[in-house]
Amino acid sequence: MSYHIAFDVGHKPRGRIDENLTEVRDHLNSNDFVCYNFLELPITEESLIPYDILVFVCPDFSRIAANEITQIVDWVKNSGGGLLLLSHAGGDRGRGSNLSEISEQFGIIFENDQVLDERVNLGLENIPLISTFNIPHPITSEIDTLCYRSGCSLSIVGSGALSIADSNETSEPFSCPLICVSEIGKGRVCCIGSYEMFRDKIGGGFQCSDHPSLSLNIFKWLVSDYRIELRTTLDAPTPVAYPVEESSQLQPQSDLSATSAPSEGRTINIDFSMKISKKGELIELLKIFQNQINTIKTTIDKLIATASKSDNEIIEPDQFEISELQDTQPSIQEAPSVPEITSEINIISNKQEDGLTALPPKPKSMVEEEIDETGLKPVPKLKTKDKTKKELKDEKKGLESKLTSVEDLLEFIDKKHTSGTIDDEEYSKRTKKLQSDIKKTKKKINVIDKLLDK
Repeated sequence: MSYHIAFDVGHKPRGRIDENLTEVRDHLNSNDFVCYNFLELPITEESLIPYDILVFVCPDFSRIAANEITQIVDWVKNSGGGLLLLSHAGGDRGRGSNLSEISEQFGIIFENDQVLDERVNLGLENIPLISTFNIPHPITSEIDTLCYRSGCSLSIVGSGALSIADSNETSEPFSCPLICVSEIGKGRVCCIGSYEMFRDKIGGGFQCSDHPSLSLNIFKWLVSDYRIELRTTLDAPTPVAYPVEESSQLQPQSDLSATSAPSEGRTINIDFSMKISKKGELIELLKIFQNQINTIKTTIDKLIATASKSDNEIIEPDQFEISELQDTQPSIQEAPSVPEITSEINIISNKQEDGLTALPPKPKSMVEEEIDETGLKPVPKLKTKDKTKKELKDEKKGLESKLTSVEDLLEFIDKKHTSGTIDDEEYSKRTKKLQSDIKKTKKKINVIDKLLDK
């Protein structure tokens, strides 16, 4: 008996089952689940009836409409739906989304912060290793350690919600919820602040030893007793949409010889077949393709511009960063720098058979890099000599992103102090460092503004 999972693609998700979540997709498809790209807009309770689980994988600068939220909540309560919400560092504010407006209906919210840990991590402070599981729960059953890559923390705001995994005491923020669950009506909800822990071929992603088990535990738990009964009695309809298989949703119709390298002068005809039932689905799919093309073009333009100015010299890590192809918006530590890429290569090449019990050595560049006690990198040194206005604007943009991160962290610490979680001495120590960092960052932004005004 199979259970059907709808992965929303109508709200610009950063995670896609046919792009960067293919490993978790294939793992689920081989374990009694069927994954679908869900293109329905607006989302209605009726459109969700054929599905057992709905997943939002970090909507990127896209908001779920109020009427959609109402329909989703009704589907969970009345039809026993399972809802999985995955966010990212910065939460709703960092990603320009509103997942908390959904999760709050079930007693959970996503905080606008980032979980960092200088001591217990997988080579970088934004990939903390987590092993604090509060209560026995099917989701964390037989799980020893998780990598909470580039994720935000959560908060419990309702009596029906539970935290089943917390950040470390060495983390910032410390001892706060990271994975929360709630059961309401006939359905179930799970919220996690890191979608990147399920990403393909990336340090701290799905390849971590316990992550395949975690993902399967999550989806098995999200299938409610009500949905199991419906599937058993054949009372639940099957989705009309085509599931996404390992080879992608676009299935080439050609002979096997077309998959091998063509010989010189040989002509190969490849016919792509795709069935779309609604005009809205076609428009949304074309928008997705258009966005991907524009993103790739922007990245190529940046690479050409950088290569043209380099004169074959070695490019320093703080001068050049390649963002993820799907990401064109600034966020908290999400664009991997050269040290981060080097660290991930070491993580993969040095991966030991016992999984995450042994930490890989940090590359020399990471050991030498100064990290302050807040868990955030210090304000970068301002290099203005011979820089163009475009370069100055890019540097200002990076400083403004840093400023937002520090201000968000300061706001979070204020909340912790007000609630009594942090004592006066610790609060004074942390805020003093953060306020100093804010002052330095603003000063550097002012210097750049003066140079731009010349």
